[in-house]
Order: sequence, then C-alpha cells, then structure tokens
Amino acid sequence: MANIKTPDIASSLTLSRMRSFTFAAATVLFLSIGAAKAQAPAYGQCGGQGWSGATTCVAGYTCTSSSPYYSQCIPGTAAPTTSGGSSSTSTSSGAAPTGSQIRAVTNPVFHFYLQSNGGKPQLGPEASSGYFTVSGSISLNSASGSKLYLNLNNTASTSYKPLTLGSTATTTNWGLEGDTIITTNPRQLNFIACATSNPSFYDVYLQTGNDTPPGASCTLQTLHLPCLC
Repeated sequence: MANIKTPDIASSLTLSRMRSFTFAAATVLFLSIGAAKAQAPAYGQCGGQGWSGATTCVAGYTCTSSSPYYSQCIPGTAAPTTSGGSSSTSTSSGAAPTGSQIRAVTNPVFHFYLQSNGGKPQLGPEASSGYFTVSGSISLNSASGSKLYLNLNNTASTSYKPLTLGSTATTTNWGLEGDTIITTNPRQLNFIACATSNPSFYDVYLQTGNDTPPGASCTLQTLHLPCLC
C-alpha cells in the first residue's frame, strides 16, 4: 500500500503565524517611518505662506510662527489650547525663549548668530544665540518673556548704520523675503560684519552704500532665519 503523506498541521500553523508577524512588523515599521518623515526636524521650517512641507515638529520642539511667511521648530512644547469647548494642555519646558535665530551664511561669519553681547547686537557663537520675532519690528526675546528691540541708528551720517538694542521699537520696517532679513522702506538687505578684538564676535551694521568703519576689517553679508529647506 502506498504511503500517503498528511499535512503537518503544526508546521503550517507556525509558518502562517511567522508570515503574519512579519507582515505586522513591516506595517509598523512603514507607519513609523511615515510618521517620522511627516515631522520637521529641530530648528526646521514647519509653516509659512506657501509652505507645503511638514507642519509638526519632532519631540521636544514646537512649531512657532515668526512671521506670516515663516514658522520654525524651536525648543519647548505647545502652550495650552482650547478648541470646541474642550481644552488640552501641554506643559512648556520654559528652558528657552520663543522665536527664531538669525544668522550669517558666508565666511568669515558662516553660521555666526545674532545676539546681545554686553547689550550690543553682534554676531557670535550659536551657544549664546538670541531668539527673535520678526514682524515689522524685530524683538529679542528672553526666557522670562521680556523683550528688547533691534533698531537702526539712522542718525549716523555714514552709509553703514549701527544696530542697537532698546526697550522700544523705533525701527518698524523690518521684514522678510523668504528667510532673508530686510528693511522694507527703503528695501535694504545688505549688512556688513566687522571683526572685533574677540574673534568669536563681530560687529554688524546695515549697509546702504560703500563706507566701512575706519581701520575695521569688514565683509558684506546677508542675515537669515535658519531655514532648512
């Protein structure tokens, strides 16, 4: 009599379970990768007029608008919000001020960041970078919520106009073209960065012509929000 092989039911069940597990694991991995891609990175762009990329941030960062044209992922979590009569609350770390960094993008001050150094606006290390809100005025925001305003000394007779920080906004024609800091009336986008006795810090001026501070080593610069697009 011929031997008749019967199916190994236990082996079939084991194989079926392995296939199901593999499929489930692949699905979870796919969804995880999709979720990660849907989030903007730390200090990345997450919104603004015409923006079509990610609008949420990785953990520990919140999408903060600095103008109608640009929002950025900065440290912290979202403030409490209320929608449709129900409220949801997130706790903010309070470890960093709100706003966006402003930096230069060409040598010798490539990725030097605008900040207050002894009460004077200068370009310096990222570790001490200021965080700013650009909306007509430019405010330098502190973690406590207080603000100083970036102003131009337009009384200077030279073509380079010193930047100052004050408790009142006297310069209210700051704006953005993409991620570039400009004055809107008249439109200016050129700055000069001038070396100081400390190689970690540079003085910065709005440049409206060709003058430079006597004896100073200066380079023409533009200033930008740190857009990662």
